[in-house]
Amino acid sequence: MMDAEVNQQQQQPQLLFGGAFSAFLPPGCLDVSELRQVPDNQEVFVHPSTDQSIIIELLEYQAGVPDENAARYHFEDAAGASAEAEVLSQESLAPHLLALEGCSSAWCLTTCQLVAKFNEKAKNKVTVHLVLLRLPQYGTDLLLTFNNPTCIHPLSSSAVRETEIPHPSQPPWTVEHFHTFTHSLRLLDPGIFG
Repeated sequence: MMDAEVNQQQQQPQLLFGGAFSAFLPPGCLDVSELRQVPDNQEVFVHPSTDQSIIIELLEYQAGVPDENAARYHFEDAAGASAEAEVLSQESLAPHLLALEGCSSAWCLTTCQLVAKFNEKAKNKVTVHLVLLRLPQYGTDLLLTFNNPTCIHPLSSSAVRETEIPHPSQPPWTVEHFHTFTHSLRLLDPGIFG
């Protein structure tokens, strides 16, 4: 029965932002808004047993930033000046291959970052897959982020959590899950942009 539910979830697009968007999310996603407050411009989903997360953000369109620099601009803005991060790759995506109509430019940025949870001293190594979909007609940059921890520090609270909450039935998400999500994202109600 569990496998049937997972397969059904993979086949059913999830409504986002109150039905303004839809997309195929990775299996087993937990909606963080059911656990804590999430800003109105974000949708956040987490894996049930890993520290993986997917974040969708509606950000102000940065008209002064060229398309090829916009993904890095938003990454650096979110990561902050003190972040220990390295850009591994950047490539453009063909907007016509995306389900999101009206996307003028799409960019994928992959970084490796050392991140501490809850201001801990122990830092975890996280690969961040970021896709920026530019919608100038709506004054919006749509940022999709897949945070994928690749090395958990033994003193991190994440290390404790992973040993306490085993979920053998839910394997970790893959980059392919994130690509499916990215390519399936659709705008259903432009009214979300005001």
